[in-house]
Amino acid sequence: MVETFFASCPRGLEQLLVDDLSAAGARDLKQISGGVHFRAEWTVCYRANLHSRIATRILWRVAHAPYRTEDDIYRLALETSWPRSFVSEQTIRVDVTAVKSALKSIDFVTLRIKDAICDRFRRDTGKRPSVDTRQPDVRVHGFLGSEDCTLYLDTSGAPLYQRGCRQKTVDAPLKENLAAGILRLSGWHPGVTLLDPMCGSGTFLIEAAQIALGIAPGAGRSFAFQRLRQFDAAAWKRLLDAAQAGEKSADHAGIFGSDLSPVAVRAALANLDRAGLLPAVTLSTGDLLEISAPASHGILVSNPPYGERVSDHDELAEFYPLLGSALKRRFAGWNCYLLSADTRLPKLMHLTPSRKTPLFNGALECRLYEFRMVAGSNRGTAAMPPV
Repeated sequence: MVETFFASCPRGLEQLLVDDLSAAGARDLKQISGGVHFRAEWTVCYRANLHSRIATRILWRVAHAPYRTEDDIYRLALETSWPRSFVSEQTIRVDVTAVKSALKSIDFVTLRIKDAICDRFRRDTGKRPSVDTRQPDVRVHGFLGSEDCTLYLDTSGAPLYQRGCRQKTVDAPLKENLAAGILRLSGWHPGVTLLDPMCGSGTFLIEAAQIALGIAPGAGRSFAFQRLRQFDAAAWKRLLDAAQAGEKSADHAGIFGSDLSPVAVRAALANLDRAGLLPAVTLSTGDLLEISAPASHGILVSNPPYGERVSDHDELAEFYPLLGSALKRRFAGWNCYLLSADTRLPKLMHLTPSRKTPLFNGALECRLYEFRMVAGSNRGTAAMPPV
């Protein structure tokens, strides 16, 4: 049976999400800001949860109707057959987002949806589910447009960027799906040397190592669809077995990481080790301004410090020219990709980016700057000569 779904993702990565969903077998894809609507059978939903590196959540649409008041939304939720999808012994959480809605209180709308779900359960079963805002069995999402309300059941559970690999973090960690999107935008693929010289807790390294070893991002975690009454355990086992059969044994994959902070390197080491990915990565403690490139050419990706992450703008103004100089001196032949919310970065680095891609790190608007570091004059190539 074909159902309707919505997959969310970091803003700026919608086309990559379309690619993921298409590969999973989705149809009738409609891209909007922050996600993609699509239609698919349940096995495609399972496959997308398991394999998409870009999606944040995949939601199953269970109801949709126009509204004018909170009572209209209550009636829509009451008319939805929630007991067909889960049981009263399971806990629930309701979240509502709105765009251009005339209703004044989202909290009140959330309460009305919760009341309607409980009233429907009382009517059908004589029991009602309890609310658990921390670790619910079932998440209900409401979306209010200017005229229409849509109700969804979450098929993912914990956000899909929570792969189950990263336990130790440092300040301002990058979400895994944003890191995966940056790797894809950079054009990196297994066999090309990769370096993150400010690796923090190792998000880029973990994503790249999983890709190199053919490990599905969701292979080590559970999903909310497993707790729905529609769950097909046999179909899920076939998908999971096929994913695990495609994994390669851990071996060095030309992936390098370093950081000035020994604490960060230890965190990355622990995370890679926990995920069984340590043999694929070479880690070291080192200053980006002093380290040498590990190969004659490759791709450098990094999330350098910027104004939202460190408070001293004067310190950054001193760091960026040194960063630009280090890239010119030591990384000729490399394509370098830096994510930053600091629009001063290219100018202060004395480098002209060949491409600027708008991306959002949570609510923070950033740019992914591409610098092609080639030897010789940079006129017309957007790279600076080595010094």
